[in-house]
Amino acid sequence: MGWLENVRMEDKEIADERLELTDKNSLYFLGPNLSLRNCTVILKVSARNLIIVGARFIDCTFEVKQELKNHQQWVKASLKGCRFKGRLTGCDFGHWPDYGTGWEHGAIEDCDFTEARLDGCRIMGSDPATLRFPRWPCFTILDPIGRAPELRSVKWPGRFGRIVIEDLHKQSAPTRALTLSATVEAKHFDTTPEEFRAVVERFDFILY
Repeated sequence: MGWLENVRMEDKEIADERLELTDKNSLYFLGPNLSLRNCTVILKVSARNLIIVGARFIDCTFEVKQELKNHQQWVKASLKGCRFKGRLTGCDFGHWPDYGTGWEHGAIEDCDFTEARLDGCRIMGSDPATLRFPRWPCFTILDPIGRAPELRSVKWPGRFGRIVIEDLHKQSAPTRALTLSATVEAKHFDTTPEEFRAVVERFDFILY
C-alpha cells in the first residue's frame, strides 16, 4: 500500500454542496472547526480513511455507498437534522465523554436513519427520542443497560441470548440505544428473522 493522500476539510463553513469522499487512496480529515450545512456527503471509503474531529453537520445527507464498519468517530461530530442512507455496522453516534479527544463536540439530535441499515450501532449519551430509527428487519433497544434484566428474562433465538443479551450490562455506560439487524444477527447466530420478531414484539421499549 502506497502513501495516502491527505484531504483536509477544516476551519471552514460549507453549505449546499455535494462532497464525494470516495478515493480509496485518500485519508479524509473532517474538522476541526468544520461546519457543513445542507450538504450531501457521499461516503465510499473504509472507517480508517475517514477521520472526524470536531465537525458539525446540520441538515446533511450521508449516502454510504460501501458498508461503513466500526466507525466510532461519529461521537466526535455534532449531528443535527441529518439523514443517513446505506449500511452502517458497529458505528457509534452521540456524546461519549470517555472516548478520547474531540468527544466534547459529540452530539446527535433530530436525525433520520430510516433509509439506513444499521447493525450493532449505538446512540451514546444523547436522547434517542429525537431520532428516527430504521424499521424492521432492524430493531432498536432503548436503554439496553437499564432493560438488561427484562431482556434476559426471556428466551432469545439461537445463541443470541447467551452471547449478546447476557453481556448487555457490560455496554459502555452512556449507551442509550442499540440498533441491530435481525437479518444479519439471524445469519450470525444460525436462526431466522421471524424468530427474532416473535421476541422483539413482546417489549414496548424495542422499536421495530
